[in-house]
Amino acid sequence: MILPGQTIGVLGGGQLGRMLAQAAQTLGYRVHVFEPQSQCPAGAVANREVNASYDDLAALTAFARSVDVITYEFENIPAGPLAALAALVPLYPRAEVLHICQNRQREKAWLRANEFPHVRFAEALDGDIAAAVAEVGLPCVVKTADFGYDGKGQMKLATPADLEQAVAIFRGRRCVVEAWCEFSRELSVIVARNLPGETRAFPVAENIHTHHILDFSLVPARVAVETARAAEALATRIAEKLGVVGLLAVELFLTTGGDLLVNELAPRPHNSGHWSLDGGETSQFEQHVRAVCGLPLGDPSVREPTVMVNILGDAWHWSDGKVVGAPDWPAIFATSRAKLHLYGKTEPRPGRKMGHFTVRAENVEIAFAQARDLKRKLTRS
Repeated sequence: MILPGQTIGVLGGGQLGRMLAQAAQTLGYRVHVFEPQSQCPAGAVANREVNASYDDLAALTAFARSVDVITYEFENIPAGPLAALAALVPLYPRAEVLHICQNRQREKAWLRANEFPHVRFAEALDGDIAAAVAEVGLPCVVKTADFGYDGKGQMKLATPADLEQAVAIFRGRRCVVEAWCEFSRELSVIVARNLPGETRAFPVAENIHTHHILDFSLVPARVAVETARAAEALATRIAEKLGVVGLLAVELFLTTGGDLLVNELAPRPHNSGHWSLDGGETSQFEQHVRAVCGLPLGDPSVREPTVMVNILGDAWHWSDGKVVGAPDWPAIFATSRAKLHLYGKTEPRPGRKMGHFTVRAENVEIAFAQARDLKRKLTRS
C-alpha cells in the first residue's frame, strides 16, 4: 500500500490532474505533476511541478525517483518511456493498458480479439481510407488512429462527395472506419480496480454531446434497470480483462435495438464522472487514488441524482474574437444544490473546457431541467 504522507506522481497537468491532486491532498498525500507546459492547471495545486517533454527519459527517471507511485490523467503520452519507469516505481494503469487505449485501431482490435461488443469497423493503416469505407459502407465515421478526443480527428461520411473530401483530408494518416451506429443513448461506466483485484463500478451515466463535446452527464442514466446492470457488468469485465489498476471509463452506445456496443476506452478519470464530486458517495478522483495506492475502494453509489454541465470558453461573452465579459457566475451561486468547479485556465477559447457545474435534485429529470435553465442563464448577457 501507498499510504497518506507518501507521494503520488501524475503525468499530465490538465484539469483531470488538478482534481486528482486535490483529492489526493485531501487524503493526506503529496502530489508531483509532470507536464511539458508550465503553469498548468494541475501544477497550480500540486506540491511540485516538473516541466519537461514526455520523451525526456532523464527527466522522467528523476521524476519517478521522487514519488512512490505514478499514474496519468490523459492518454496522449508516449507509452515507450513509461515502460522503463515501471522498473523504478509502480505505474498504474500499466503501460500496456495505455498502449492499447491510446490508439483507436489497437483498441478496436483488442475489443474484437476479446469478443466484446463493438461497432463494426475496418482498418485503413496505409493512409488510404477508400477501401475501408467500401468495406463498411455509407454512412460511416472516419477516425484517426492516434490523438483523438472531443471529436478531433474524425469525420462522418454520408455521401460519395463526403468520401472524396475525406480521402484528401486523411491521406497518409492511419485511421479506422466505423459503421454508423443508430443509437438511442450514449452511456458511460467508470470502473475502479485495485491491485488485489477488487472492482467497483460507478452508476451508468447518460451523456449528451454537442458538436462532439460532452455537454451534459445525467446520473442515474434514464435507462431500464436491466440495461444499467448489463452496462456495469460489461465495463467490469473489460477492466478485469485488461488488468486495469486505477480507473477505466467505458463509453457505450445503446442502440435503437437495445444492444450495448463499446465505443471507446479511457484508462483514467473521465469527464462523465465529474458528477461524483458532488453527487456521489466517493468521487472518481478519490477512487482513483484509492485504486492506484492499493487501498480498499470506496462506495461509488449515487448520493443524490446529479447532472453535470461542461463550461466551455464559448460561455464567455465575445466581440470581434475577443472576450468582453465573463459568464454570469452569480447565477450558479444563487441556485440551490448547484456547485461550480473552475479549472484555473487563464485563457478562455471556444470549445475549450474551462470548468463544469453540477446540479442535484430529488430526481434526475428535475436536475436536468434546472441544469439546462442554469446553462442558459450562465451565458445570458
